[in-house]
Amino acid sequence: MLHQRFLIVALGLLLVGGPAATAEDRGLAGSGIVLMHGKGGQPGGFIAGLATALQSAGALVITPTMPWRGSKGVPDSYEATYEQALAQVTSAVDELRKRGAARIVVAGHSLGGNAAIGYAARHGSGLAGVIALAPGHTPERVRLTEVAAAVATARRMANKGQGNAMTAFPDFNQGTTFKVKATPAAYLSFFDPDGPAVIPRNTARMPAIPFLWVIGRGDPLFKLGRGYAFDKAAKHPKSRYLEIEAGHTDTPEAARAEVIAWLKSL
Repeated sequence: MLHQRFLIVALGLLLVGGPAATAEDRGLAGSGIVLMHGKGGQPGGFIAGLATALQSAGALVITPTMPWRGSKGVPDSYEATYEQALAQVTSAVDELRKRGAARIVVAGHSLGGNAAIGYAARHGSGLAGVIALAPGHTPERVRLTEVAAAVATARRMANKGQGNAMTAFPDFNQGTTFKVKATPAAYLSFFDPDGPAVIPRNTARMPAIPFLWVIGRGDPLFKLGRGYAFDKAAKHPKSRYLEIEAGHTDTPEAARAEVIAWLKSL
């Protein structure tokens, strides 16, 4: 059931102070935001403060528990494919519309930011904007021999009709590698360097909608600059590439005020 999959942050449930959002600040009323956590995270983790600030600014926010949920950056498993994860976003978007949201923005942190871009590439024509906060998971850049071998193994298993057999595969997150349980079909969808989770390819497929890319100067992806993916997006006057003083995990919190200001500008 939807209520079992999503944490709904409703209008007016919690008020917080500070410059990012105040009790009188309802500038995002009418906006609905899907905000996805990162790899091995939870809705109550790194994105929680931003979710609360968005709600206090008047937005209706859904923070879905995504298939890459887990703890300390390690997913519990990969059982759903990348495309199935995006279908979960569609369910959240539909729920926001039912609740009266007139403008929908899809956002995410790390792998959630990757998915926000992936969703916009497929369904962006119905969105008011997309936000990628410290976007991560870059299978096309991985040079780990064990991951390449695992992708080949997953492909062989899928071709033999074993695509749903849970198997231990290597994973990576911010320079750390570990083993994770996954179906070959799901693993392929996330880790194939030519697969559906490649950020630059998905960015190039997005329609011309407002696009906010937020990257911390301490983030490993920072050195690649805007040319890695942002500049591949269709141009829109409201799109912005924002560099901030933050690392990878604290970007959602550090960017709260800037994110809210950008949303109000749409």
